[in-house]
Amino acid sequence: MTTTAYKIDAKGKSVGRVATEAASVLMGKTSVKFQKNQVADVQVVIENASKVIIDAPKLKEVQSKMYSGYPGGLKERGVAHMIENKGYGEVFIHAVGRMVPRNRLHKERMKRLTVTD
Repeated sequence: MTTTAYKIDAKGKSVGRVATEAASVLMGKTSVKFQKNQVADVQVVIENASKVIIDAPKLKEVQSKMYSGYPGGLKERGVAHMIENKGYGEVFIHAVGRMVPRNRLHKERMKRLTVTD
């Protein structure tokens, strides 16, 4: 088996457009040998993540939520906070992670995603 490498250039594109393309490739939808219950033999690399276009209102408007499980444990942080602390790569990992189905294959598929600035 040979691993197919896909490179996606994020320069000048929106986060959602790049994330949907990456999620589609990770699920194997672009392959002729698509099988729902198999992890596709691909390696996805998102390049130029820091050159992506994010509008100023979206930096405050879009929230990432984390819940600890305790009362009052809901934390909402904006995209600007995520970029400041963890970089643009984390924004893409979060976006693609929500688009790939949350099942047994999720972790294995997400391991095949690499984001570079």
